[in-house]
Amino acid sequence: MNRIEELFKHKSDRVLNVYFTAGYPQLDDTTAIMEQLEVSGADLIEVGIPFSDPIADGPTIQDSNGVALDNGMTLKLLLEQLKGVREKVSIPIILMGYINPIVQYGIEQFCKDCQEIGVDGLILPDLPMFEYIEVHKPLFDKHGLLNIFLITPQTSESRIRDIDENSSGFIYMVSSASTTGAKAQVSGDQEAYFARIKAMDLKNPTLIGFGISNKETFDKASANANGAIIGSAFIKAISKEGNLNDNIDEFVKSVIS
Repeated sequence: MNRIEELFKHKSDRVLNVYFTAGYPQLDDTTAIMEQLEVSGADLIEVGIPFSDPIADGPTIQDSNGVALDNGMTLKLLLEQLKGVREKVSIPIILMGYINPIVQYGIEQFCKDCQEIGVDGLILPDLPMFEYIEVHKPLFDKHGLLNIFLITPQTSESRIRDIDENSSGFIYMVSSASTTGAKAQVSGDQEAYFARIKAMDLKNPTLIGFGISNKETFDKASANANGAIIGSAFIKAISKEGNLNDNIDEFVKSVIS
C-alpha cells in the first residue's frame, strides 16, 4: 500500500500536510527541513519544485520560488538531494510542481527516479485529468505514484465525482478562488463549500489548502475535512532569523497542539 493510503487508513482526522519550496531558504536545506518536519509532528511533506511562473501561488511562495531558483535549485538537483532521504524520513512525501520541467526532464525517467527515492505522490496543477488518465496514469501506477487533483468552490459536482473516481490518496480542496497565502480566519462562504463537499461522501479523503495558517484555521479545516495543507505560513516561519530546526518545531507544534 502507498504510504499516503496507509496514512489515511490509520489517521482520518487532523492530518497535517506541510508545503515548502525545495532549495529555500538555502540550497541545501531541503532534506534537513523534511527530517525536522517529521520529528515535529507533520503527517505529510509536500516539496515544491521551484518554477519561474507558478500559476496559483501568492507572493510568499512566489518569492520562495525565486530565491530557490537563484540559489541554483533544479529538478535534477532536487532528485539528487532526495536520494537516501528514506533512511531518515518515513512519512509520505509528495512533490508539487508544474508539468513543463518534468516533461523536459523526461516523464518516464522522473517517475523511475521518484520510485527509487521513495516519493509517494505528485501534485501537478496544470496536468489535465484527461491527459493524466489517457497518457500518464499507467506510468504513474507502475512506479507507485499517486496523482493528487485539486478542486475549488467553482468545481462542478460532476467533475469532483470524476476526480474522486479516477484518483486515489486524497483530494486537495482549494479553499477559495484565489492564490495561496496565509489568512487569519475562514469565511462563511468557505464553510458552506466545505460542508457541501463533506456531504458528497467522497471515497477519497480531503485536505483543505490555501489560507490555512495557524491552529484556528487548521482546526476549522479539520472539522470539515480530514486535515489541511499549510504552505505560506510555514515558509514565513522558516524565513525568520534563528535556528531553522527550532523555527520548524515551534511552528508545527503551534498548529497541532
